Amino acid sequence: MTRYLTSRLAGMVVVMMLVATLVFFITRLAPGDPAAIMLGDQATAADIAKLRESYGLDKPLPVQFAYWLGELAQGNLGQSIFLQRPVTQALMERAEPTFFLTLLSIVIATAIGVPCGIVAAVWRGKGVDQFFSGFAMLGASIPSFWFGLILMQIFAVSLGWFPVAGYGDPGVPLGQRLHHLVLPSIVLGVVNSALILRFTRASMLDVLSDDHIRTARAKGLSERSVILHHALANALIPVITVLALQFGSLLTGAIITEQIFSWPGLGRLLIQSINARDYPQVQASILVIAVTYIMVNFLSDLLYGVVDPRIKLE
Repeated sequence: MTRYLTSRLAGMVVVMMLVATLVFFITRLAPGDPAAIMLGDQATAADIAKLRESYGLDKPLPVQFAYWLGELAQGNLGQSIFLQRPVTQALMERAEPTFFLTLLSIVIATAIGVPCGIVAAVWRGKGVDQFFSGFAMLGASIPSFWFGLILMQIFAVSLGWFPVAGYGDPGVPLGQRLHHLVLPSIVLGVVNSALILRFTRASMLDVLSDDHIRTARAKGLSERSVILHHALANALIPVITVLALQFGSLLTGAIITEQIFSWPGLGRLLIQSINARDYPQVQASILVIAVTYIMVNFLSDLLYGVVDPRIKLE
């Protein structure tokens, strides 16, 4: 176990160094000068040069990169050029909306995808299987922006049950925050449930044909016990992998859905930073995305051993 953790941590450090290097140089390949964008069309060349000097953008790229790595090693992600405040502060403000949106969305996706996948596998080829398979195909095909606009038109504009957009005013109670969460969470939950349903169905079908399932039935165990305690327990590994990837994707920002619902999340912050050529904010946001994916995958690997004790982490 110790050897496994050491090797994984070393691999994480290497990946993070590669991500940091790539994101630094790739952001500077994009056309546009952050100083010129920030000051506008009326700015003089002297004003632009002064602002570039204040942020160290006039120095050679290797010097800028070495300085950024040094600050990064000290836990300093830098100062946002466009927002005029520490990058960490901007990320922390967007972390709460994104976390709650991700959590509720993955709960909805799991609550739909896993039970429906189990039912579809148990009644393979029957009408219920065809119905859920069709639902999965439809969910995977529907554009999230179209689905979001439809829900917004029906439940927010026509019926007035939910807010049209936003996360509520600053300082409002958590209950009102949850009220704003419903529609975007349903959009992301339904769309992401399609993949979970398909993987659950496929994994269950593989397990249901195994010898130990036939043995369990031959012993006289109830079908419910066979499905839930024997088949599902052995079919969870691929499902956990999919859930981990989707959780990481949602946590780092569902950009299209956030744009539709004016959601102040990490994905929307990243888009705004890219448009403004805000190098420190873009670099920090992508690093957060990379760290999130790495940690979620690491935790899912640890969870494999909990779900299936036969798996040894070495």
